Amino acid sequence: MNKKEKKKFLVFSAHPDDLDFGCAATVAKLTHEGHEVVYCVITNGEKGIHKINHTKQQMVKLREKEQCAAGAAVGVHEVLFLRQTDGNLEHTSEVRKKVIRVIREVKPHVILSQDPGNQRFDSFYRFHRDHRITAEIVFDAIYPAAGSKAFFPELISEKVHPHQIEEVWFYGTDHPNLFVNITNTIEKKIEALRCHDSQFHDFDNMAKHVYQNARTQGKKKKMTHAEGFRRLTF
Repeated sequence: MNKKEKKKFLVFSAHPDDLDFGCAATVAKLTHEGHEVVYCVITNGEKGIHKINHTKQQMVKLREKEQCAAGAAVGVHEVLFLRQTDGNLEHTSEVRKKVIRVIREVKPHVILSQDPGNQRFDSFYRFHRDHRITAEIVFDAIYPAAGSKAFFPELISEKVHPHQIEEVWFYGTDHPNLFVNITNTIEKKIEALRCHDSQFHDFDNMAKHVYQNARTQGKKKKMTHAEGFRRLTF
């Protein structure tokens, strides 16, 4: 990707905060460089919260507020919410159509998402069912559907036309082939994560793990801190 050319990025996430763990420092770097970034969260995240005295509606509203604040911390000012039920996400034609609509309307050059190639099942958090299904939905929406008028042609009647992206960057991947130097933006990632107050009993301990993971990724390319992605191009 030519650094001088300004691009549009669309980041998908199963829940509020997933994308901040996966790529918030990279997003901060992109927006600082003048690229536009849009977020799209698939589920409403109402089950992943420790403030159990809240109603479902309050929890959904809180998590969306937190995600918008986290986005603003890294220069993202448009956050879309598809509001699918947390923990019960299904890979249906209806949900895939919603994702395709977002891709066609936003018209990104690059999409970031969770990695459908992660199938080791060696971590309960990383292999959460919603994470796996989101990754597959987004992958199938990208290809072949989003760029083809043969899929969901009724969208064309709404002037939502096919759009072909250029690249996909899968975050949280087991097999990174792209490393972004986040040494200057990792503090922005921590700032974004801090916005998700409903999620953490011990923020400082969680932050230590975030720093450690960034150092581990960075060592692979002689960087102080990095985020790794599996990059696919068309």
